Amino acid sequence: MTFDTLAMDLNLRKELLEDLDKFMNGKEYYKKVGKAWKRGYFLYGPPGTGKSSLIAAMANHLKFDIYDLDLTNIDSNNELIDILLRMPGRSILVIEDIDCLIKPQNRSRRVQPFTQDKDKIYVNLYFVISTLVTLSGLLNYIDGIFSCFGEGRIIIFTTNYKERLDPALLRPGRMDIHIFMSFCNPNVFKQLAYNYLGLQHHNLHGEIESLIKEIEVTPAEVAGELMKSTDADISLQGLLNFLYNKRIEQDKSSK
Repeated sequence: MTFDTLAMDLNLRKELLEDLDKFMNGKEYYKKVGKAWKRGYFLYGPPGTGKSSLIAAMANHLKFDIYDLDLTNIDSNNELIDILLRMPGRSILVIEDIDCLIKPQNRSRRVQPFTQDKDKIYVNLYFVISTLVTLSGLLNYIDGIFSCFGEGRIIIFTTNYKERLDPALLRPGRMDIHIFMSFCNPNVFKQLAYNYLGLQHHNLHGEIESLIKEIEVTPAEVAGELMKSTDADISLQGLLNFLYNKRIEQDKSSK
C-alpha cells in the first residue's frame, strides 16, 4: 500500500505527507531544541475506514519497519519495557484498538488481599500491581524509554472509539497528530474505482457519488462491492444497488 493508491481524503493525505517529510528531515531541529526525535499519530474512526491501510502507506513512504505491539500478550510492565528497549530506531510502533487494551481505571486498580497480615497485604498489593500492564506504565515508557533509545521512532495508536480513552493518552507530545478516518466520500470512491477497476470516469459515477454523500458507508464496504466483478459495468451497478439498499436501511433505523 502506498499513498498513491491509498483511498483517503486528498487534503488530509497532503497534510499528512507534509508532516511525515518534515519529521524525517527534522533530526537536527529536534536535537537543537532538545526534544526526542519521535512522533505520535492517533488514528480514530469507525471500523473499515482504512486505519491499517494508512499505517502501511506511512511505513512504505518512510521505508520504516512496522512493529505491531499486542498488549494482551504482555504480562507485566517489565516485559513491556524489555520489548521497547529491543525495538530499533527508524521504525513504527503500532498499538491497535488501544481502548480495548488499556482502561482508564487501570491507573487506580484495587486488589482484594486474601490475608489480614499487614506485611503480607503490602507484598500482595505490590506484586499484583507491578505485574499489570498499566496505563501509567505505558505512558511512562512512551515518554521515557521510547524517547531515549533509538532515533526516528513513530508510535501510532488506533481506536474505533475515541470517547472511551483516557485523555492522558492523547495529550500533545504523546500523540502529536490526531487523524479522523471518516466514512467514504466521493474522492475516496474515485480512488477506489481507479485502484480496483482502472476507471477514472463512468456514467454511473455521478449517481454513486450522490448516494455516498447521503449515507454512511465505509471505504472497506465500497471496496468489497467493487471486488465482486472485474467487469466495470457489473461492478458499479452492484455497488449502486448496495448503496440504495443501505440508504433504505439507514432511513428505517433513523425513524
